[in-house]
Amino acid sequence: MALTALYTAATGMSAQAIGIDVIANNLANVNTTAFKRQQVNFEDILYQELMLPGEAGTDTFVPTGIHIGLGTRVASTNRIFTQGSLVLTDRPFDLAIEGEGFFKVKLPADIGGGAGYTRAGAFSRDANGNLTMPGGYQLDPSITIDADVVDVSVSRNGEVRVRKSGSTALTQAGQIELADFANPEGLLAHGQNIFLESDASGPPISANPGESGLGEVQQGSLEASNVEVVKELVAMIEAQRAFEMNSQVIQTANDVLQVVANLIQS
Repeated sequence: MALTALYTAATGMSAQAIGIDVIANNLANVNTTAFKRQQVNFEDILYQELMLPGEAGTDTFVPTGIHIGLGTRVASTNRIFTQGSLVLTDRPFDLAIEGEGFFKVKLPADIGGGAGYTRAGAFSRDANGNLTMPGGYQLDPSITIDADVVDVSVSRNGEVRVRKSGSTALTQAGQIELADFANPEGLLAHGQNIFLESDASGPPISANPGESGLGEVQQGSLEASNVEVVKELVAMIEAQRAFEMNSQVIQTANDVLQVVANLIQS
């Protein structure tokens, strides 16, 4: 049985190590725009059935049987898409989503092309006036802000209006669209604040902000990370203690095996 305890405790250490890795990534991204924290879900694994429930005993049936668990493993990591707080920046191209949804951006061909989805709305104009993310990914549908534009207004429903130098009138420059998914937790994290569609997420549902259950756009603001440092530190302490306890189980099982070995030798 000591050998079983060694392997069981090893699965606990391995699972808690993954948990600590996830917590470390959450804490590392505490100041990442629109970052969504992850949580780890564990599950128990195979059981050794020494006696099945209902098995016949000496004079009667055994009511519960004997089951020896063989450890744990990471079942999944969930991304928590709760709203982060909105931080006022006063930059005209900083856009935050208040509610559900993602901005859609065009991915370059060298990383597979197609569409990416993000809640990080720190946009800027590129050399051609197109609104792009810091990584150079263009907003989709494209919105171009000409060089002679002196004022940009983005309404909560995503309508972009501009005023050019020498003019007092605002003209429409484009319409921001948002996308949402039946299962946002099924999106693939690509990095650079980008998520990708997957079979688990389902296809995107696109509409203007404020329509079809989508959130609204807040100009001059960015969404902060939803990582709560205190909660992550508490979770890290719990994972560390669980790791230490599993390590202690291995030490205890090793001591038992050492006693058995000494008895055999004697």
